[in-house]
Amino acid sequence: MRLLVIKLGAFGDIIHSLPALHDLLQRPGVDELHWLVDERYAFVTGIFPEEVTVHRVALKGPSPWRSAYHCIRSLRQLGFDAVLDLQGLIKSGLIAHAINPHAYGFDAASTPEKGNDWLVRPVRFHPAEKHVVQQYRRIATGPFISDVSLHPETAMPYAAPTIRPTETMQQAFDREKKNLDLGDAEFAVLHLGGGWETKQLPRKKWQEIIAGVRASGCLPLLSWGNAGEQRLATDLAAKGHAVALNRPLPMQMLCGLLVQARAVIGTDTGVLHLAAALGTPTATFWGPSASWRSAPLHDGHVHAESAPECGPCFKRTCDHFTCMDRIRAEDLLEVLRDR
Repeated sequence: MRLLVIKLGAFGDIIHSLPALHDLLQRPGVDELHWLVDERYAFVTGIFPEEVTVHRVALKGPSPWRSAYHCIRSLRQLGFDAVLDLQGLIKSGLIAHAINPHAYGFDAASTPEKGNDWLVRPVRFHPAEKHVVQQYRRIATGPFISDVSLHPETAMPYAAPTIRPTETMQQAFDREKKNLDLGDAEFAVLHLGGGWETKQLPRKKWQEIIAGVRASGCLPLLSWGNAGEQRLATDLAAKGHAVALNRPLPMQMLCGLLVQARAVIGTDTGVLHLAAALGTPTATFWGPSASWRSAPLHDGHVHAESAPECGPCFKRTCDHFTCMDRIRAEDLLEVLRDR
């Protein structure tokens, strides 16, 4: 059987898809496994097993429709037996259906974008399948069950995304450590990236966390995701006796950084989920999004919940934003206790 998984992005969502990917690779009868990703997030697939063939589409490039057309045309020629749409959007559903009508995806109650369930064969979820890892694993069973319209009797268990650290990752970051002048200092990574405006932690909170990390005997190493976050990292580092990354790190080097860190602190982002998958302890803070939906749930991870009365709302903007003001630095610093 030749299968295609469509998971275009984003960074963290691809990490959450790893257990479903593992399930498919373990399935008897699956001879070929292909993956379609938006080219902006293709760097994440560098940690995929070598058995997976990766295809790219430029849906945010200068000619998205042309890119989608050529992508669909070339993938149709491969003759997939089924397509799995783990994205759940109209655009991913259209691509999946155009490649092969035997496409499986989210049901109407759970789809991230209404209308996607009209383009795919909706796979029913168990009421207890709230975490995205469980949902992706459930969709991955679609081609192997006789009737996807039936509600499953038991819930798909949560499985932690895992990535095996390699010597190549370690060596890649060892070279960068010299540029950062880290020496042999023990460090904790504080990731300032947030993606959504509503996931951003106030500056004063980061200052408290930096002070707490230093008090624990660790060097705070600040990472970031865009130019604005880089400016914040540089400013916080100058004023708080910390070190800020001075450039984006390639995937292997980023993995090496996270593997060597004592812990990683940040919000619901790809970097945090990558760290957890690599086996590094993490501390995440939650306001507009929910830990029960996307947090690392296995041992070694701390979740600080702001629990606003209006949340979790899953909104990217807010007119009465209070979520992150409620986060307490001491709750996040628990990840450094006794480690």
